[in-house]
Amino acid sequence: MSVVEHTELAQRRELRTELPGPKSRALADRRAAVVASGVASTMPVYVARAGGGVIEDVDGNTLIDLGSGIAVTGVGNSDARVVAGVQEQVADFTHTCFMISPYEEYVAVAEKLAELTPGDHAKKSALFNSGAEAVENAIKVARYATGRTAVVAVDHAYHGRTNLTMALTAKAMPYKLGFGPFASDIYRVPTSYPFRDPDGMTGEQAAQRAIAAAEKTIGADQIAAVIIEPIQGEGGFIVPAPGFLSAMANWCTANGIVFIADEVQSGFARTGSWFASDHEGVVPDLVTTAKGIAGGLPLAAVTGRAELMDAVHAGGLGGTYGGNPVACAAALGAIETMAADGLLERAMHIEDLVKARLRILAETTPEIGDIRGRGAMLAIEIVKPGTKEPDVARTAAVAKKCHEQGVVILTCGTYGNVIRLLPPLVISDELLGEGLDVLTEAFAS
Repeated sequence: MSVVEHTELAQRRELRTELPGPKSRALADRRAAVVASGVASTMPVYVARAGGGVIEDVDGNTLIDLGSGIAVTGVGNSDARVVAGVQEQVADFTHTCFMISPYEEYVAVAEKLAELTPGDHAKKSALFNSGAEAVENAIKVARYATGRTAVVAVDHAYHGRTNLTMALTAKAMPYKLGFGPFASDIYRVPTSYPFRDPDGMTGEQAAQRAIAAAEKTIGADQIAAVIIEPIQGEGGFIVPAPGFLSAMANWCTANGIVFIADEVQSGFARTGSWFASDHEGVVPDLVTTAKGIAGGLPLAAVTGRAELMDAVHAGGLGGTYGGNPVACAAALGAIETMAADGLLERAMHIEDLVKARLRILAETTPEIGDIRGRGAMLAIEIVKPGTKEPDVARTAAVAKKCHEQGVVILTCGTYGNVIRLLPPLVISDELLGEGLDVLTEAFAS
């Protein structure tokens, strides 16, 4: 299969200088003087152009992109429909604030979300700027609609960097360390982590373990919401055992608890379906989205049951830039590309291709403990051979070797021992295969 994105960039890896090159190093010197050191970057190369499955830096090096800006540019960095929609919208107007004088683009995105998110019930949306903002507002809606305050998150969760979403996030470093105190009435229960759960534990059993903890420590009648990533992102691309999500959702329904699916990283064709919840047949009460929704422009949403979304008083939801018209135009273009160019099917093809390669690699690489994921959201968990002990150093070394050879890969996981692969859905088979070649060599070196 070939690249479906329209881009003038040659789809090949080419290293003309060392990485980082002289122009990137000069920019790094400028950055050091004016950019806060708390803002880190995975690779010290500065981007000039990007498109398809490649990134070109300021020194003319072309790198294979297996990160998609953390699952954002599924349609590529310069999708023709996104570019055209943005250019047309910028020429018309860039901002009025939907809370002051509304516009059609916001309404059109909400219509698409009502159509595409799981379930055939009446749905409404509110638009925001980032995934963390969407999660925060989903919690607001759940608390307001239920009159309860307790919120349950699960182990290995990541939900954002605001004060409330840091409380929901499980991992301390680098997300939470030194930033407390955090929002109150947040509780954590075990999740389903098949690689690390007791042998033979089913999804339903893992759910009962979580439910028992919630009922014992909080009480079901005190809980406003349970929030879960259908496939966990920063926590390690953990795919729960079949039955876990549906059991949790059914328990929520039986107890008047709002079930929130955080689909910020897993949504919009990334897993081979519009949303990861679809794979389990789960219909959440509220869904949070961002990242892949708008082809690289900042846009996020809370979409859910109309009666829940309408429970909040007028003026209770919003924000100056929420649902910016340019970002909405980009989202409409990106969604059209996903549907018209078969990117859901493309994600499944990527899964087949990558998993086949990784299984072959695992046969001769004892430090590969687990291969998992769905669609183009895939991961390798690295352990010390013969154990399940995380091997953080080995993970970092493999990633570093890939970076040196011009392949952008990302790490994640509660223990820092997971390599995640998030290629643009428009990457060619040839380019993806070359990236996997480099990854294979990195394990061998």
